[in-house]
Amino acid sequence: MTLLRHLPNLVSLLRILMVPPVAWLIVEQRYAAALALFVVAGVSDGIDGFLAKHYDWVSRLGSILDPLAHKLLLSVSFITLALVGQLPLWLALLVLGRDLVIVIGGVIYHHLVGRFSLEPTFVSKFNTFLQIALVALVLAKLAGLGLPQWCIDVPVVLLVLSVLVSGGDYVWTWGRQGLRALRSRRDGE
Repeated sequence: MTLLRHLPNLVSLLRILMVPPVAWLIVEQRYAAALALFVVAGVSDGIDGFLAKHYDWVSRLGSILDPLAHKLLLSVSFITLALVGQLPLWLALLVLGRDLVIVIGGVIYHHLVGRFSLEPTFVSKFNTFLQIALVALVLAKLAGLGLPQWCIDVPVVLLVLSVLVSGGDYVWTWGRQGLRALRSRRDGE
């Protein structure tokens, strides 16, 4: 049973290993295969999350690997789709910029205030859902599934809004919390 505790981490590692093949398949215009592998990665994310929570196989390593696997798959997918002209470059940069702001903010918070546990908010989870949905829809359309253009346009608009709202929410929430902690520390000295 002890070895099974590491199964969610193994699934996350496998998902990380799927990132280069997804990018390669997109570049090679093998969109159906890219979509299939992207869906497998998405299903594996659900599996590792279920295993970790249901069996309490949660670990510090898993808390790093799981979001890293998300970010790598989505970031590389957005960048690759933009580079091959299937998504606007500005959209890929906006999505990456939000993540960069969150990471830089987390590093600053860690160094100025201390360790923290960053639980995703509802709007952040919705943002991630929209990113996954948009990549899957673009790949599905490119694979010839005959989706109308509005199936891409509507998620793009929603994604832009959610990037701005969720990024702003992280900055506002953690900025306020950090300032409170620093004031409290200063007043306690």
